[in-house]
Amino acid sequence: MAIVKVIEVISESSVSWEDAAQNAVKEAAKTIKNIKSVYIKEFKAAVDGNEITKYLVIAKISFGVEN
Repeated sequence: MAIVKVIEVISESSVSWEDAAQNAVKEAAKTIKNIKSVYIKEFKAAVDGNEITKYLVIAKISFGVEN
């Protein structure tokens, strides 16, 4: 039986939501092995004036745990 753990992270980018999601996976991969999937739970954006300045995602990252 495989065991999968899920962590929730917040990530941001000045480029796009896709880039923010990729940043979440890249940062998590620095300390977590066997990442299997990422689920974007929520999208947010910071606005200054009439421009989006930051794209933010709340992501759930799933990874396998070795026995």
